Amino acid sequence: MTTITALDARLIRIPLTRPWAADVTAVGVIATHLRRSDGAEGWGFAWTPQIGAEAVLALLRHDIAPAAIGRSAEPGDAWQGLWEHVHEAGGGGVTTIALAGLDLALWDAAARAASTSVSTLLGRRRESARVYGSGVNLHYSVDELVAQVERWVARGFDAVKVKVGKPDVAEDLDRLRAVRSVLGPERGLMIDANQRWDLDRATRSLEVLAEVRPAWIEEPLRADDVDGHAELAHRLVGGSRIPIAVGENLHTAYRFAEVLRRGAAQIVQPNIVRVGGITPLRRIAAITADAGAELHPHLLPELSGQLALTLPGGAADPWVEDVEDAGFAELGALRDPCPVEIRDGRLYETDHVGLGLRFTDPSDTDASPTDDREEQR
Repeated sequence: MTTITALDARLIRIPLTRPWAADVTAVGVIATHLRRSDGAEGWGFAWTPQIGAEAVLALLRHDIAPAAIGRSAEPGDAWQGLWEHVHEAGGGGVTTIALAGLDLALWDAAARAASTSVSTLLGRRRESARVYGSGVNLHYSVDELVAQVERWVARGFDAVKVKVGKPDVAEDLDRLRAVRSVLGPERGLMIDANQRWDLDRATRSLEVLAEVRPAWIEEPLRADDVDGHAELAHRLVGGSRIPIAVGENLHTAYRFAEVLRRGAAQIVQPNIVRVGGITPLRRIAAITADAGAELHPHLLPELSGQLALTLPGGAADPWVEDVEDAGFAELGALRDPCPVEIRDGRLYETDHVGLGLRFTDPSDTDASPTDDREEQR
């Protein structure tokens, strides 16, 4: 049996050229490097925009790495046992984010050992995937927002996502009307409240915002309020029927199954890192397909785009989310050429092995993550 013989991790801070908020000017990437008993190597990562990067790094170094040594290096074999091992620190959140650092490296190593890409190893179902433009733009003026949407349209996107949740829903409506005027009637318009509303406010707001025909409303309530989302779905049965999307802040297949079983969402958006990697994502995809719901992976198009090519279609082919000016390649964070490219509103893979995601390290041209320093790029 091929086993895991070493797992190292390092923390890199990647500055954002377009800050997501006054206090979100960089994202944290915990880059991982794995060795197998047959000599194969793999590279993965965990990720968090603002909170918990140091905790994820500590979990990887002090809890996951020692427990992983000697376990099977076959992708997926070690995941459940290691999740049970770290469960004392929480069933999801920093624990699953940290587990992604190992899981992604295992899949990368397996594909590299086979001299192929992870999508080929998994079985590609489509040659390209739809992409929608996205941005952290609630703080933008109307003119800035319109200019952003115009850039997305110029890039050939057939759909965009805009933040909502202003104190007065009338302001949200004015902003969305301006966006719709740029998009025209045929392009899709998704909206995202980022958990800002309570149930009654969500109900009232969506009755107003239905005018611009949103393709979905993302996280209208607190992400873990399954009862609230189920009740909101029940209320949205008339002219304001807008599909509910949740998932970027759900961390386990059990929670996704509960949300779908309760009818609390018609669309799920797992973040591949936050759920713990490719292994649990595949389980969530199967649950979603069985429920007849849609799955559109959240953020990280360099990773989620590759997986989107392998996912079952379910109720609809997956959308990939591309946040403006936030791609790892755009930020100069990747050592190798980007493993995906986006053109004319669609994502394609480029020629690469494994996941093709190795992060730059100014202090080490070999990109071997063995020193204990936090890198500031």
